[in-house]
Amino acid sequence: MAENNEIRTGSAPNFCPPTEEGITISLEDEKGDQLELEFLGLLLEDGRSYGFFFPLGDEASPLESGEVLLLEVLDTDEDGQPSEFELVSDEAMAARLYERFKEATKDLYRFG
Repeated sequence: MAENNEIRTGSAPNFCPPTEEGITISLEDEKGDQLELEFLGLLLEDGRSYGFFFPLGDEASPLESGEVLLLEVLDTDEDGQPSEFELVSDEAMAARLYERFKEATKDLYRFG
């Protein structure tokens, strides 16, 4: 089986796509429940980084749900990888960032 070593790129210089498809992380919410999320990429905006994720669950595949979770990166680990996140609660900001995400990823993902 041949490996695909092509680096994925978005359509905008402020977008960092995942290095490969299917990267997932597990986070604990404020209730202590574990959330499994598939990483879609980072958007860099005004000196801050925002991660976009598909919540993974039992009821439907992430692509079927159409739900995208937006988290601000608060801290990084020793390798510079995001390690601490916070949900973006400002709806106007989230909508603006989501529009920029859709534009940056129009060649990677389909939006309905």
